[in-house]
Amino acid sequence: MRLTEILLAWLGYFALHSLLAATTIKAWVERHWPRLMPGYRMVFNLIATLALAPVVWLVYSAEGAWLWQWQGNWAWVANGARLAAILCFLASTRYYDMSEFLGLSQLRAHDNVVPLSYTISPFHRFVRHPWYSIALVLIWTGNMNGPLLVTGLAITAYLFVGSKLEERKLIASYGESYRKYMAAVPGLIPLPWKYLSADDAKALSQ
Repeated sequence: MRLTEILLAWLGYFALHSLLAATTIKAWVERHWPRLMPGYRMVFNLIATLALAPVVWLVYSAEGAWLWQWQGNWAWVANGARLAAILCFLASTRYYDMSEFLGLSQLRAHDNVVPLSYTISPFHRFVRHPWYSIALVLIWTGNMNGPLLVTGLAITAYLFVGSKLEERKLIASYGESYRKYMAAVPGLIPLPWKYLSADDAKALSQ
């Protein structure tokens, strides 16, 4: 029963997250309360963070026998992968507009719409959604019990579905250019034989 509760909690969180991120909801808010739109992204981040807290508490307060725990050399491999993922995340932030991500740019501009940018970073040359890939590494290199396994499966599924929905918006914005990028670079799992060279990435961005 506790695992079912955890799964339902994650599904509820994902539904709320997707609802608030939907363009139809943003358009509805803009029609009725246009003055609130510059703060929409910041409020979205706040709600997403606050709503996540009880779900995480539910997961970690649940007791469950360990399904696997990394030990010996495997622990070094798993922890090394987690450390590398964290370092990659920190390095990747220089290629994202963190002010826009947090909603600060929108507040300063008094507008929820910010100029579209299309830059293929070194990380995006190898995978289309670097942060999603990093999240997957952090999830699946940890020790695992029942509640964490349900959580891992739920988040993995949501990242896969979410990446597809996000790419619909990107195709609508960038058209054939983004389609070519999709054909050249994998979505979530890097493949050694499928990536963009620095010159190809620069040319595609232009």
